[in-house]
Amino acid sequence: MAEAVDKVDSLRLNRFETKRLLWALALSLLLHFLVWGGYELGKKTGLWQRFHWPAMLHLAKKKSPPPVLQPSDPTIFLDVDPDQATPDAPKDTKYYSSKNSRTANPDANQDSNQPKLTGKQKDVPKTKDVPRQPNVKPQPPQPEPQPKKEAQPAQPKPTELPGDTKLAKLETSPDKTKEAPTEKPRTLKQARAQQSNLFPSMAMNQDGGTRRMALQPSFDAKATPFGDYDRRFIDAVTQRWYDLLDSQQFSQDRSGKVTLRFRLNFDGTVSSMEVLENTVGELLGYVCQKSITDPTFEPWPSDMRRMVGANYREIVFTFYYY
Repeated sequence: MAEAVDKVDSLRLNRFETKRLLWALALSLLLHFLVWGGYELGKKTGLWQRFHWPAMLHLAKKKSPPPVLQPSDPTIFLDVDPDQATPDAPKDTKYYSSKNSRTANPDANQDSNQPKLTGKQKDVPKTKDVPRQPNVKPQPPQPEPQPKKEAQPAQPKPTELPGDTKLAKLETSPDKTKEAPTEKPRTLKQARAQQSNLFPSMAMNQDGGTRRMALQPSFDAKATPFGDYDRRFIDAVTQRWYDLLDSQQFSQDRSGKVTLRFRLNFDGTVSSMEVLENTVGELLGYVCQKSITDPTFEPWPSDMRRMVGANYREIVFTFYYY
């Protein structure tokens, strides 16, 4: 018995379908060519700029203004003499301090932001030479005068009885028991001179000049909330540095510098000490590290900790040997 077999169509396209496919491909290429050609033609002739595009397109094409550059905070501490302090702060400077100061020179003949100095070094911003006096210690505070005691009535002299032992009175020389009183500074200038003797300095050498006139040259420096704390910190480190150098009588013929980086924590402790540069040898470099790790520093004030916004400050401290 024969079965009925269905006829299967061929997978090959016939002539009509092939022709229709070619027409579709040609129309697609023509449409793409017209769109691309019209865009390029309108771009060259400026046709597209004449249309009023939506506001969003204009906002997208408009260039944003460049950001306003804020002046950076000063990063180098400068010791400002009280006689050179000014009420107004400079607008832009790399130095900060506990007081404001403005650039000045004894001869005001140029318009510059730095004073003209004729010293012997080019590393530390110092305006005058202060000779070193070894083994100079800070003057202790003068004791407050005690109130005078009321005179007591004279006691009757005891009657000496036979057999009593008499204590001989010791005669002492006032020159041997009493030290000469230290001279107390009577003016702020004298007090500053005594303080300067503790920390000797060598004037800087640099070109410059300014139209501000002053008897002593000065730098631009800006007072910051950290100035007072950093002043005390630097004083403690400097004093310890000289104490260590004097106690061991290290050789003074070495010249160079030691640069240290460390963290000053909010509680006054020091951590993460790192030597960035040392050109004077391991021994003098160790003295510099001890000058920072030996003193006990006070904790940060609450306002200072709030402004820093962290529990530590990263500090780079450089010691110069001349």
